[in-house]
Amino acid sequence: MRRYLLVLDMDLLALDEEHDLEPINYLVAKQEQEPCEVVVLSLVTNQPKMPVELLAGAGIPKHPDLAHRPDDPSSVNAEHRMERAVQHLKMIGCRASGIISYEDLVTAVRSETRGHDYDEVILATGGQEGSALARIVGRDPVQQLRREWGKRLIEFREVHDQEPSS
Repeated sequence: MRRYLLVLDMDLLALDEEHDLEPINYLVAKQEQEPCEVVVLSLVTNQPKMPVELLAGAGIPKHPDLAHRPDDPSSVNAEHRMERAVQHLKMIGCRASGIISYEDLVTAVRSETRGHDYDEVILATGGQEGSALARIVGRDPVQQLRREWGKRLIEFREVHDQEPSS
């Protein structure tokens, strides 16, 4: 069984409409070739991070994940996004499960793939592109992952008229 890590920072169905169903069609085609398992990694985005000094002064643990509350709107959105994607993937026949991460794109993918084997990482994200300077110096998040995953990194960008990168 092939395993895929599907990374989301926006709703899969909204992203699918933007891409004329390309992300879902891609996974349907994979499922038709061979049964697949998809782990949905839903990123909590636009989360204001408190400086460590403020956290320490407030008596809150310094670990950044502990500074996030599971009932804040960003966490709730990430959970709903993950649940909807898992449900949709199960409807097309994939084994699917989901996790939520408060980490940035690169750290979240590295953390998940360090402990589990995946055949491909599929980025279905909207706001993960780095600055022009980050792209020039090779620190753009997608560029960093591309160096590690090569052709096994599939990217569906938010822009409607672009093809997925592979």
